[in-house]
Amino acid sequence: MPHEFHDPHSTAQGVEFLLFGLVVGAYGTMVGAGGGFLIVPALLLAYHATPEQAAGTSITVVFLNAASGTYSYARQKKIDYRAGFWFALATVPGAIAGAFMTSFLGGRLFNVVFAVLLLALSLFLLWRPVAEEEIAESLIAEAEASRWLVQRTHTDVHETTYGYTYDLRIGIVLSLFVGFLSSILGIGGGIIHVPALIHLLGFPAHLATATSHFILVITAVIGTGTHLALGHVLFGPAILMGIGVIAGAQVGASMGRRLKGSLLIRLLSLALIVVAARLIFH
Repeated sequence: MPHEFHDPHSTAQGVEFLLFGLVVGAYGTMVGAGGGFLIVPALLLAYHATPEQAAGTSITVVFLNAASGTYSYARQKKIDYRAGFWFALATVPGAIAGAFMTSFLGGRLFNVVFAVLLLALSLFLLWRPVAEEEIAESLIAEAEASRWLVQRTHTDVHETTYGYTYDLRIGIVLSLFVGFLSSILGIGGGIIHVPALIHLLGFPAHLATATSHFILVITAVIGTGTHLALGHVLFGPAILMGIGVIAGAQVGASMGRRLKGSLLIRLLSLALIVVAARLIFH
């Protein structure tokens, strides 16, 4: 039976929020997502929060998760700050456009069609979790011919060096799209950003998850401020889950460092399946 959301100060419910936040923080940080795809349906289905309360509380917790995870990834030196700043900036107009288009695209048909696309993407990631080397090699060959192609060599704190090349134009357009979908669906963009960074832009998996988290902390702070101003945040659950995700994010970043990139992306595919199921059965 779902819990009635009447007593946010009860001890049992408080423990539930803390433990749930711990799981969301660990899993979300490992795969480069904020965890909104788990928080929103939990608040709607288990605690009967309104959609506005679920979205506002979720984005607040996502911001805390992203901030904690980003701090850990920064210490590991896995974040591409240059790409992160550009892509975060590009998500803003997309998110604004998505907010205005929600009433036009939020129907049952849209949910089902988009869910099918997410399921297809999740199956693709299960089958081919990392980009083929030929993609990166072709981009490197073209890099000198275009000022939009960025060649990067990145060394983390463990002296692991990554070489990759990405097209800044594709990254900006992609981020506009991610911001648009995030606004409509009420989730963080990491579950879309991470596979796109890997398969369209040629980012190594570990740098993709870390950079996605950095992008998320910038975009989530805007959404959090907006929802706070509108009174959509349930402070009790947000604080309790926030404490959990801050600790969980440190665990997730540490665990992610020890996992192969292909396994990280397969774990991300499970998140896509959760979002698709939510869209179909909402």
